[in-house]
Order: sequence, then C-alpha cells, then structure tokens
Amino acid sequence: PKKPRVRFSNIMEIRQLPSNHALEAKLSRMSYPTVKEQESILKTVGKLTATQVAKISFFFCFVWFLANFSYQEALSDTQVAIVNILSSTSGLFTLILAAVFPSNSGDRFTLSKLLAVILSIGGVVLVNLSGSEKSPGRDTIGSLWSLVGAMLYAVYIVMIKRKVDREDKLDIPMFFGFVGLFNLLLLWPGFFLLHYTGFEAFEFPSKLIWMCIVINGLIGTVLSEFLWLWGCFLTSSLIGTLALSLTIPLSIIADMCMQKVQFSWLFFAGAVPVFFSFFIVTLLCHYNNWDPVMVGIRRVFAFICRKHRIQRIPEESEQCESLIPMHSVSQDGDSCC
Repeated sequence: PKKPRVRFSNIMEIRQLPSNHALEAKLSRMSYPTVKEQESILKTVGKLTATQVAKISFFFCFVWFLANFSYQEALSDTQVAIVNILSSTSGLFTLILAAVFPSNSGDRFTLSKLLAVILSIGGVVLVNLSGSEKSPGRDTIGSLWSLVGAMLYAVYIVMIKRKVDREDKLDIPMFFGFVGLFNLLLLWPGFFLLHYTGFEAFEFPSKLIWMCIVINGLIGTVLSEFLWLWGCFLTSSLIGTLALSLTIPLSIIADMCMQKVQFSWLFFAGAVPVFFSFFIVTLLCHYNNWDPVMVGIRRVFAFICRKHRIQRIPEESEQCESLIPMHSVSQDGDSCC
C-alpha cells in the first residue's frame, strides 16, 4: 500500500494579540521569581494612559459633582454632625451594589457585614430620633439631601472600583484633575440655571469667601477625596464608605464648641454603634470575609436538629410481633394414627 503523504498549504497567517491580552500571555509564561523582579516594570506597563484616565473621569465627574452638591446642600439645611451620620448610610447602598457588581473577593455579601451595616443604620435612626430643637422642616430637607448624597457616593465608589481593579493602575491626582476640568468646562451653565430659577441666587464672593473656598477646595475636597479614594483602593469599597463615620466624633466636638449645639443622649447612643460598625467590617474583610454570624446560625441549627433527633426505643419497651402464627397443638392421648 502507498504511504500517506501530507501536504502543507503555502498560505501563512500572522495574528497579533491585543496589548492587554499580550501582557497577560507573557505573564503566564514567566516564573514567579521573574515576575517579582520585574514588578515595578509591570506596574508601569499596566498603568492607564492619560486618554483612558480622561474617559473614566468624564463618566464619573457628573456622579461626583451631584454627590458633593447633595452633601453641601444638606450642610446648609441641617447640622454638620447629623449630615455626616446620615451620609454614613451609604454603607448599606455600597454593600448591595458591591454584591451585585463585585470588583474583588472582598465585595462578597455576608450576613456579618449586613448586620454591621444595620448596626450603623440603627445608630443613624437613634440620631434622627434625637432631632433638633430648631427648624424641624429644614432638618427633614437636609436629611433627604444627605441620603441622596449617600446613594450617589455608593454608586461612585463601587463603579470606579469595578472600572479600575488596582490602585497602581490609576493616577489618582490625574483622575481628580480631569474631573475638575470637566466640571469647569461642562457644568458652568448651572450658575445661570440655579440663579434664574430662584433656587440659589448668584453673587460675587468677597475676599474672605474666596479664601474659604480655596481652603475648602484644597483640604476639604482635593486632599480628603484623594486619601479616601486611595484608601478604598487599598481596602474595599465598604470599608472606605464606612470610614466616613469616623468624622462623627470631630463633628460633635465642632458643633458643641463652635455653635453651642446641645445633643440628647439618643444622639450619643446612635453615634457609638456607627463608630464600631467600621471596625467590625474591617475585621471581617481582614480575615478573608469571615462570616461569624453564618457560622453561629449553622451551629445553632445543628444543635436544634440534634436535640429533636428521634431516639431509638429500648428493646424491652418495643412490641414484638411474630410473622409466623403460632398455633397450639392439642395432644389427644386417646387418638392414634
């Protein structure tokens, strides 16, 4: 029989992987020590370009502006401490959104995280029940603005972490620089809209107000937002969101010293669980999403099932029944076969 022959086609095709796939393919072929040696180079290669950072900033500048606008409106309508505590309710929205749109394993939903967030919400309820003696209507409006800002902050941090998975990929100062640039170029018609609708009259600020705006912009906005976003990248979105509750003690001291505001015992009873919920979530995320609440529920359930398990009846109390009927045979001595 003839030996089979193999013919190869003369047509050759060259394919090139995309840049993102090519980097991953190269890393998969490298050994672990080599990757560790070239870690700084890989960080530089994986960093987002200025064009990519500008695209991300363009999307998030509107959400960032609306969140800060809601927060500032809440500050103008109610007290600082109440606004900060109500803003900490963004932990609940962050927990839900992070579970629906996870960016890493730290965003996994657990019952322990839910109870920690509910503990924070319970503190918020106590603070709201404490109330304020003056202008209750304005306090209600300020509370609504705070809740809107809390939801927008949750959307902002969860979506940006889903877009950028590592902190070394995004140049955070460049990101906020583009956000400020887009706000300046795109949102300036809002001055005329707010002025002519009567929502907020525009007037040229004085030198003192200019100085307060610059200081607040540099420290209260740029520096605080930079550190907060960096902390969210290093930990998780839920920890970064609940970290806003750490401003509560300072807000209480500021209101007591500067505005002579008197708070009832409900306010302090609500501030304590909000403060401790941050540390609880930090411990849960540190121990790889350990869920002690679920572990406790399983142990209680197993204990209850063990107590109600059907026990075997002792042999002497069991009723025995013969399957073969036993008939008594009467012996008749007079009869014979």
